[in-house]
Amino acid sequence: MRRTATISLHWLSFVLLILLVAGGPIPAIGWAFVLSSLLMCAVAAVRGLMSGPGPKLEGTLRAAHPWLSRAMYVALGFVALVTGWQLAGGEWSGPPLVNLHFYLLSASSLHAIFHLWRHTALGDGALRRITPKSMHSVL
Repeated sequence: MRRTATISLHWLSFVLLILLVAGGPIPAIGWAFVLSSLLMCAVAAVRGLMSGPGPKLEGTLRAAHPWLSRAMYVALGFVALVTGWQLAGGEWSGPPLVNLHFYLLSASSLHAIFHLWRHTALGDGALRRITPKSMHSVL
C-alpha cells in the first residue's frame, strides 16, 4: 500500500507541477498539487523514505543520497505550503510563486537525471522502485 501510494503521489505531484509551470496559477491544479505533495510528504514522514542508495552507488554519492532525498521532500513540502498559502489568500514576501515552481521543477529534473544515470550506468534498477510494477518488463 505504501509503495503504491508513494508511486502514485510522486508522479501525480510531478505532472501537476509541470501543469502549474506551463499553465500558470490555475486554482484547481494548484490545490491538487498542494494536496498530493503534502500527502506524499506525510507518507514519507510517517512511514519513512522508500529510497535507498543501492549497493552499486559508492563514495560521496552514497553518503549524500539520503540527504538529497530528504532535501527533495523538504523542497516539495515547502513549495506546496507556499502554494496553498497563496491560494488561500495569504501574503508571501519571498520569491514569486512561479519562480518557486520553476525551482522545484529544475530540482526534480536533476533528481530524475541522477536516477536515470543510476538505472542505466550503474544498472542498479533505480527506476523500478518508482514505477508501477506493470512497467517493470519495459525497464
